[in-house]
This record gives sequence, structure tokens and C-alpha cells, in this order.
Amino acid sequence: MSSFRKQAALLGLTAAVFAASTAQADEKAANLDTSTTPTPVANQSEKPVATTGNEKGTASEKTDAPAKQDENATPVASTETTPSKEGSLADDKALQLTEGQEVDVRILATTDLHTNLVNYDYYQDKPAENVGLAKTAVLIEEAKKENSNTLLVDNGDTIQGTPLGTYKAIVNPVKEGEQHPMYAALQKLGFEAGTLGNHEFNYGLDYLKRVIDTAGMPIVNANVVDPKTGAYVYDPYKIISKTFVDKTGRKTTVKIGVTGIVPPQILSWDKANLEGKIQVNDSVEAIQKIIPEMRKAGADITLVLSHSGIGDDKYEKGEENEGYQIASLPGVDAVVTGHSHAEFPSGNGTGFYEKYAGVDGVNGKINGTPVTMAGKYGDHLGIIDLNLIYKNGKWTVANSKGSIRKIHTKSKDADERIKEIAKTAHEGTIQYVRQQVGTTTAPITSYFALVKDDPSVQIVNNAQIWYAKKELAGTPEGNLPILSAAAPFKAGTRGDATAYTDIPAGPIAIKNVADLYLYDNVTAILKVTGAQLKEWLEMSAGQFNTIDPTKKEAQQLINPSYRTYNFDVIDGVTYEYDVTQPNKYDREGKLIHPDASRVRNLKYQGKDVRPDQEFIVVTNNYRANGKFPGVRDASLNRLLGLENRQVIINYILDVKNINPSADKNWHFTN
Repeated sequence: MSSFRKQAALLGLTAAVFAASTAQADEKAANLDTSTTPTPVANQSEKPVATTGNEKGTASEKTDAPAKQDENATPVASTETTPSKEGSLADDKALQLTEGQEVDVRILATTDLHTNLVNYDYYQDKPAENVGLAKTAVLIEEAKKENSNTLLVDNGDTIQGTPLGTYKAIVNPVKEGEQHPMYAALQKLGFEAGTLGNHEFNYGLDYLKRVIDTAGMPIVNANVVDPKTGAYVYDPYKIISKTFVDKTGRKTTVKIGVTGIVPPQILSWDKANLEGKIQVNDSVEAIQKIIPEMRKAGADITLVLSHSGIGDDKYEKGEENEGYQIASLPGVDAVVTGHSHAEFPSGNGTGFYEKYAGVDGVNGKINGTPVTMAGKYGDHLGIIDLNLIYKNGKWTVANSKGSIRKIHTKSKDADERIKEIAKTAHEGTIQYVRQQVGTTTAPITSYFALVKDDPSVQIVNNAQIWYAKKELAGTPEGNLPILSAAAPFKAGTRGDATAYTDIPAGPIAIKNVADLYLYDNVTAILKVTGAQLKEWLEMSAGQFNTIDPTKKEAQQLINPSYRTYNFDVIDGVTYEYDVTQPNKYDREGKLIHPDASRVRNLKYQGKDVRPDQEFIVVTNNYRANGKFPGVRDASLNRLLGLENRQVIINYILDVKNINPSADKNWHFTN
């Protein structure tokens, strides 16, 4: 255990967590673990949320096969735990494990597909060769030809993200017994397990249950539990028994235990859907608990589907991104990460995460465990290669490597099977997004939204104020000044040079509104003081690096690690940013420079905002339920009802013609 103690010191694990980890590892080594997994149960606070069959047994007993696959799907390995009775004696002997037997296993993983089912950009209403599962499928088939000993898995954020997701959740929602087109496509490709991302919860637990019930493969999660009983809401893991071909050409069996986690922050992000209905435990603690249980249930190797970013090498309980810590846990053989829409490994040692101890960006490992993060929207495929040797009565990982492959963006090659599956939903989505709602006299773009007040954000703020004034008329809140907060969702986000809003002059259709406002958020209002409003803006100021005015060389103004969706522009007040001062908060909202102040000349109707002055700010449910400075202490926090995107549509329908301009309510201090 000495090597892990060194890792624990590096990670900064709490003493209690570390003690639990080492105890579990020691028990596993001695084969003394007696823990069992609570049975997944339906949520009792509303309609049942998710069942996966075999509810009366413990999770340790759940080694049954996934739901029956489409007969035309790519064949996958058997998930039976014993050889078929019809098999020949020769087959039985071939499956017998022998000392020194060696097999190469390949795990293929997608993550953050976000309903990019085909190679199409619904916002620009044209084909796109840089996204889509239909493109990823080409890589999958290529990778399977190199090694047929494969397991295909999906890492979540699968059913939300494009207008197709909205179409199948809101406009023409998935019905009871209907298979979501995303899962129909994954099943066709032979995927055998998946997990839940944070965006799976956007449409509520009832909708999620309908989707999971017909997914055609196990959907696992080990950190979402019933708040009253502590029982798992979803299958915490699945043991998939695979028949592979070893290095000598003999068939052999490897049992792969697959589990998954989701960020605990979903309880804030989707508070209206989830409050009181589920509890989400810390990801690291959940995996520490489940690994010995999977081993006891017969898992030869363990795979964690971590819908979580890699994060950093410092552990804090309840963090959003804990991939580094999960990969560092004993008993974990491979990790698929995601959520951050980033890429790992770099393959050349120059990646972002390689500054942390134990990160090997060439071989795709974190503290010796192979890890992948395959970007977003199907633009990459994650590949984990494991060389297994059967020694001392068990399979062990002798060598491993993590890598990612980018889809062929200069080729129009796409999997025709996926395009056929997508056809009905794709055509319905196109009809939906082409509906006209108004016109614009000039183009609306977000190319400069991070350096000056911008029309693309102004339209959203105008619409939100328009809606809130109508909704709050005649109420005490309606007598307070009404402000609006909106952020540029597409402003070169996450280093993507194509991620900008670009709406031409002329007709405005729903696709253009979706380009302005990507997410299916719901409007919310907050009552804040002037002091809280200032802290909110201090957090937004993290979008900018600190500039040294004494330097003559060029300096980078924009902080690329700060997410543009957190750069709130608050309309209805005027203010300036002094970027020669340091940030008061880091990108997670933690206070780092208590005496710093970047926000200058904060005024309402030309007068200084008083610290005790009260305002209503209309925003979205994600911001209202988040931990932003200034937001978390609001004295009033409630939903208004309509989705933000629908508010924008209604506003444009009302005014009919948009003359895109910004009121220039913020700028940099001279």
C-alpha cells in the first residue's frame, strides 16, 4: 500500500477518505470484503424513476445481459456468465483459463454526444463534417478491425444539446415504450453500457425514466441515491462477461465491471427537477465503495464511466471534476472522463493536464491508470487498450494505453445506418427549427461579445426584462428595478474557433434563436442587494486576465480557462471593468484576492448603486441555483416558468423586427 499512500498525499485526500480507501484495498487483497450493494429502487417522491430489471436481487447478483439488441446491430460478445449448454466440449475447453494466458482488450468510448446524432449543424441549417455520431461510427468500425476484442461504452450527456434533443424532449417527446434515436443508434453500433451525464436530468426524472427503459443497454450510476433510504436509484454497476480471442487464437472469458458517476452539482443545476427526489454523493467516495463490490461480484477488470472532468491533483469532497482522483484510486483499471468537452491525452506531452503529477499525456495515463476524454459532439473517439495476463488465478493488467482519435473532418464519410435511424427525428427537427418568428435588419454575431457589449447578448437581456416586467406586474417584486443577466454561450467557447453565433440579416427562425440561446434553461428571478450585485459582477470579471500596464509587449486579455457561459452581462445598470486589478474569485467562485475589486462605477439610472439597494435580476435556473458569489445569498430565488429560449421567441414575435444593437452598458476602465 505504500505507493497508494504516496498518491494519497499527492492528492490531498482527507484522512477519513484515505483510511476508507486503504481499508477497502486491503480487504480486496485479502478477499475479505463482505459488503453488498443496496437494490436500486424507484424514487418514492414521484413516479418511479428508473428500473433495470432484477430489482429484488442485490447489485452483486446483476450479471444478466443487457436488453436484447436489434437483430441487425453489430454483433457483440456474449454477456452470459457461463458457456452455452449447446456449445461443444471443445468450446468449453477453449474457454478454460490457463496460467500465463494473454489477451488484448480494447475499450471504445464516446462522451458528450449532446444529441449530435448526424453530421449536421441545426443552427446554421447545413451539413457539418466536424460533429456527429454518424462520423464517430466510422472510427469505431476502423478501431474494431484493428482489435475485435472490444467493449463499446457511452459516457453520458447523450440526450440533450442540439435542437434534435429539444425536439425529442419537448416538441415531439419520446413516448412510453419508444426508443430515443440516440440510444437506437448506439444500440445499432453495439454499445453495451452507458452512464448518465448532468444534462440527462434537464428534462426531469419521468422523462429520463422513459428514455432509460428503452435504452437497449445498461445505464449505470453509483452516486445517485434515494434521499430517504440511501438505496441506489439506478444500477450502480454491471458485470459484462465478454468472450475474447487470446494471443494464441483461443477463446477466453473476461468479466468487465462497469460503473459510473455524475457531478453532485446537478442538485443545484436542476434543482426544480430534482430537489427532494434524489441525493448525489461525492464521486470519489462512491467509486471507493463500489469497486470492492464489483470485484466480489466477479469483475476481472473495472471500468469507471466518469461523467466528470479530469480536474486537478487536489481533492475536495463534492467537487464537480474528479477524474484525476478516480483514476488514482486502487482497484480502478480504466477511466473514461468527459463533461469538460476537453481532450485527453494529447499524445505528445503538451496537453493542459500534464502539469499535474502522475499525468502521462503520451500514453494516456493518470497515476498509471489509462484515461480518455474524447472531446464533444462525437468529434473524437476514446480508445483504451489493455493487455491482460492470467496470473495466480486472476486477470491482471500488464500494460495499458489511453488515446483519442479525431473524426475525419475533410471527408463526408458517415455511417448510413445511423443516418437511417436518425431520419425521422432529423427531418422533424429541421422542420421545427425552420419556423420563422421575426426578422433582423442586420447580422447578429458574437465574435466580439467578450470585449464589448454585444447585440447577441443584448437581445437575450431585452427579452428577459420584457418577460419579467409582464410576469411581475402588480407584485411587490414588480416595484423593484428589474435587471437581466445573460452570457455569450458561443464566443469561441473552450477553444473552438467555430463556436460563435452567426445569424444573417433577414428572417429569424427558431434555429437562430437556438443559436443565440443553446440550453433548455428556465427563467428565474433573484432579489439581490447592490453589494451582492457587485460580487456577481466581480465573478464575471474572471473572464479576463490581469493586464500589467507597464509592460510594452502584447498581453492576452481573455482567460481561456474561464467558461464564457459564466461571463454574465447584467443589463439595466452600467459599470466598468479595471483589468489591471487581480481577480477577486477564481473560475469556481472561490475567493482568492479578498481585497481586489475590478468593478468600477456601478450605477443605476446614473446614480451610484448603494450596497443595500434592492434589485430583481432575471436569469436562468442554472445561474439561480448555482454557487456564484452574490447569487448564492439572494433573498428571493424562484422560477418564472417559461424556458429562456421560448421567452426570446415570444419577444421577437411581439416586436416582429429586430434592429440589433447594444446599449453599451459596460466597458473597460480607461
